[in-house]
Amino acid sequence: MEQPLLVETQLEALPNEPGCYLFIGAELEVLYVGKAKNLRSRVRSYFQASGSDSRYFIPLLRSLVVDLRTVVTRSEKEAAVLENELIKQHQPKFNVKLRDDKDFLCLRLETTKPWARLETVRRPSPDGARYFGPYHSATSARRTLHLVNKHFHLRTCSDADFASRKRPCLQYQIKRCDAPCVHQVDEPAYMAQVKAVAMFLEGRHDELTRSLGAWMSEASAQTEFERAAIYRDQLRAVESIREAQSVVSLSDVDQDVIGIYREGGNVEIELLFVRAGRVSDNVAYSLTRIELPDEEVLSNFLSEFYAADGERGPIPEEIILPALPDGVAGIEELLSERRGRKVAIVVPKRGQRKKLLDMAEDNARQSFKSKRRAQEDVEARLLELRDKLRLSTLPRRIECCDISHIGGSDTVGAVVSLLDGQPDKKRYRSFHVRSVTNDDYGAMVEVLGRRFRRGREAIEAKEAGEPSTAGDWDLPDLFVVDGGRGQLNVALAAARDLGLHDLAIVGLAKERESATGEKLVDRVYCPGQKNGIPLRGESSALFFLARARDEAHRFANHLRTKLGKKRRFTSEIDDIVGVGKEARKRLLIALGSVEAVRAASLEALEAIPGISAAQARKVRSWAESPKA
Repeated sequence: MEQPLLVETQLEALPNEPGCYLFIGAELEVLYVGKAKNLRSRVRSYFQASGSDSRYFIPLLRSLVVDLRTVVTRSEKEAAVLENELIKQHQPKFNVKLRDDKDFLCLRLETTKPWARLETVRRPSPDGARYFGPYHSATSARRTLHLVNKHFHLRTCSDADFASRKRPCLQYQIKRCDAPCVHQVDEPAYMAQVKAVAMFLEGRHDELTRSLGAWMSEASAQTEFERAAIYRDQLRAVESIREAQSVVSLSDVDQDVIGIYREGGNVEIELLFVRAGRVSDNVAYSLTRIELPDEEVLSNFLSEFYAADGERGPIPEEIILPALPDGVAGIEELLSERRGRKVAIVVPKRGQRKKLLDMAEDNARQSFKSKRRAQEDVEARLLELRDKLRLSTLPRRIECCDISHIGGSDTVGAVVSLLDGQPDKKRYRSFHVRSVTNDDYGAMVEVLGRRFRRGREAIEAKEAGEPSTAGDWDLPDLFVVDGGRGQLNVALAAARDLGLHDLAIVGLAKERESATGEKLVDRVYCPGQKNGIPLRGESSALFFLARARDEAHRFANHLRTKLGKKRRFTSEIDDIVGVGKEARKRLLIALGSVEAVRAASLEALEAIPGISAAQARKVRSWAESPKA
């Protein structure tokens, strides 16, 4: 049956019941998943040209949707739950997708052991510690951790460092830690600091202010003026944070306020977190190519943000929206169940809630405009870079290669990627160089040969219309090598050997002093040009090349350090096939050294607890082999 007739037939048969609907594309992929209080009225509204949402999704439906499916549920709540599951299962193209949850951190305060410390963690564990958050950005979590470490005297070192330290660290010298690792510290006073940190992280600022004031007065009365000064500084820090948080309501109700701003398919969502009448935090989400009406965007956002795993924090008592999504009763019921108490979703028309909503929408508008200006600035820089280097295409994706080694050992190559000037870490690549030692040119030949070969395979697969087996190895718009004309010539030869004559390649030489004492700034060397282009501080376009070079240098050094550490901590005993990490550990604990393991008899090995007879024979075979 042809697409228009098929869809028209299905629209006539839709039930007047709650449920979920799926729009299917030409290749039988799920394009969009939605929920509805009434499937018939909701789904049919998409296909009515005079509908209020015809500006966004309707034109695409006519060109993309070839089929639709519905799933009837018993209630709106079941529809909301099913929608979430279907989105996870099918990953539809047009549903709202928020950032990766790796950005969300918690703060962990160990309260069950003496000398507690505060640290960042990705996920809470049922270990008896107290967890605060999650914070809505890694920056927010680390800023809070920095404030605590600066003003409250808790240790910052790991448990291993704490146990092995023989003298105080720098934190003690700058008076940010009392060094309980080596000094006699008053444990009740330390626990008071732990309690103060917990109140600070919970936002109990009034209670904390009273406690700090009382402790300061008590210390002054006992002429312990240094301790009183510490409490005074903590009190000032708490007051400054309270002043930075705008008072927007006299209510004690926790509220999340969601503002939305859009221009066509580009949508900005601003989320204000109001706790005890103060704006405690805010976060913005940028969504692109969103062809949905605002009600659908908000519905998707609620399902995604307040997911069952609770990664983005607790659900508040009240959620303020600019428009009610379809099936709002089911969403309220689901969120109330997840929270354990009533959750209200409201669309205010006047009063204090409307002022909060206006604030959120103003923030969404400003965030959208700011990001657009930043993007326009990036576009202008890329255009300038294209013109300066006489490139045929706009260099949106730039890759840079760097080689790192120590005296010829632990040689690694790093290739980093920038997309519109920002690090694109999923395309970072590392190479262990094994063919040469102490030869930068030879190492670069190997690394670039391997990188460009993967790029050529991706091109050939695309031209043949076959799925690429090379992964994300597409060639960039511009490839940068760290070095001058020599490195550039090596890179050009490596590319041309593989038939990649159209790949734009430049070399970036570091600042140096000439033989005559003249200071030469960073320079860009292009193919066919004798003299390099000076990379001066005022050149905003060439800034991208410097950023790529510096990132490649950082990544290469990180890889080389990691490889060297692995080599230094590798033991001969690791080469025993069939003997795992725990078994090797038992051998070394029982016998004391690798030499003792090699010299031990079969009977002595079998007598070690946890070592089987088969493992003992493998150890003896390793010890008796010529390589051992």
